[in-house]
Amino acid sequence: MTIKSSLFKTLLAFFFLLTATIANSQQKIGANTVTPRMRVIVDNDFSGDPDGLFQLAHLLLSPSVETRAVIGSHLKAGDGFDPSTTQAQNAAAKAKELMATLGSIASNVPVVAGSNTAMINDSTAVRSEAVNTIIKEALRTDTKLPLYVVCGAGLTEIASALLTAPQIADKLTLIWIGGPEYADLALPPPGYSDPEYNLNIDIAAARAVFNRSAVNIWQVPRNVYRQCIVPYSQLLLKIKPHGKTGSYLANTLETLMTRIQRFLNLGEVYILGDSPLVLLTALQSSFEADPSSSDYALKSSPIINGQGGYEYNHKGRNIRVYTHLDTRLMFDDFFAKLELMNK
Repeated sequence: MTIKSSLFKTLLAFFFLLTATIANSQQKIGANTVTPRMRVIVDNDFSGDPDGLFQLAHLLLSPSVETRAVIGSHLKAGDGFDPSTTQAQNAAAKAKELMATLGSIASNVPVVAGSNTAMINDSTAVRSEAVNTIIKEALRTDTKLPLYVVCGAGLTEIASALLTAPQIADKLTLIWIGGPEYADLALPPPGYSDPEYNLNIDIAAARAVFNRSAVNIWQVPRNVYRQCIVPYSQLLLKIKPHGKTGSYLANTLETLMTRIQRFLNLGEVYILGDSPLVLLTALQSSFEADPSSSDYALKSSPIINGQGGYEYNHKGRNIRVYTHLDTRLMFDDFFAKLELMNK
């Protein structure tokens, strides 16, 4: 009787341990509880500012998102981050390098390079595999999951896709990190660049998207993406210790900070300005799905002039211009997903 009782207790303990292990494993990846409710194509200049790599890792760790493709895009010609003539290929390579640290989570996501150059004007599309990827995904009829094209740099590929196949405009939502402040919403920062950095990558593409297309736009302008500040202390505690991905991201940013520090004192924070691309997609509310923790204004889409400035357009369609972001939700979620992945 004692032996049977002891055996029963041992088996019971093993059962609870096994159940807890399975539950913990499912909790990490959201199995059986979280499934994709949207499709996303990511377009970013991954060979430039490393904030795009942080955003990509966060998105790929988000089970509510089906990442359909990752596009490596170009910077402004001669940009100090990557002055080469193969910026798009370099961006795709950096994305693959980051994705390799995620193992099977990212193994089936295709990575393609966009154009290495900006559009020659606002009516002539560039040709690339990336443009074809956007068009093909937008024209799918075998899924009802909404499609978001999220851009953390220039707009060359999405502008070219809209020029090539205008019928895709009502089949996706474009979320763009870029553009200067709107005068009635915010003031520019001290010593601001004009045109704004991401807009200046390809002004013709921005003109094609804003002036010529009918696509639905959610814009995160400079005054708002500058809210996405992470202190170096959190980089060391919340990111760097957590596996290959955390170490890779931290080392990438530390290397850049060391390089820049010789010319500019960055202080003890860094702006991860591309992370709203995750907040506004993966972290939408459960019921009446929307990025309900963040605030936006509805603006008449401006005309973007040849110098990259806004001009009022009384015929412009309404676009969302975000004014405030829930950075606590955004970064806490990223830190938690990194930690869960490595438990």
